[in-house]
Amino acid sequence: MRAADRITAALLFVFAVAFAAGALRYYEYGGSGGPGPAFLPFWLGVAMALLALMMLVKALRNPDPGEAWLPRGEGLRHTLVVLGVTALFIALLKYVGMIIGTALFLAALVRYLGAHRWWVTLAIAVGAAGANWLVFVHWLRLPFPEAGIWIF
Repeated sequence: MRAADRITAALLFVFAVAFAAGALRYYEYGGSGGPGPAFLPFWLGVAMALLALMMLVKALRNPDPGEAWLPRGEGLRHTLVVLGVTALFIALLKYVGMIIGTALFLAALVRYLGAHRWWVTLAIAVGAAGANWLVFVHWLRLPFPEAGIWIF
């Protein structure tokens, strides 16, 4: 696990520094009225970099290799199913649209991972997809990917 902690911390540190530098490069840090648009992203990047650095130091100081960082057995199977269902969701998004795709995605994961009854699975999938539509499409008026080809 420590190797994964080291790699993750190093990558997070690089990302955080690039995030803070990007904020300063593309936005003004301050203006005549006070902080500019780069102020918050810059300090968030600095905070992320410090936390990543602390994580890296902690991982480097601990000589114990810890547990394996890749799941095994049932955990590996669950991980692969989630990745597969997510990849399928992305691949089918332009064909089924965001709302139906979200419902199918959640139905597959809730049914497989939670082993809930079908009525619970369908209620969660339809409820979450409906809530997504209500918030993003109806209230915020954001365009969602719509179905390009209807199968039926």
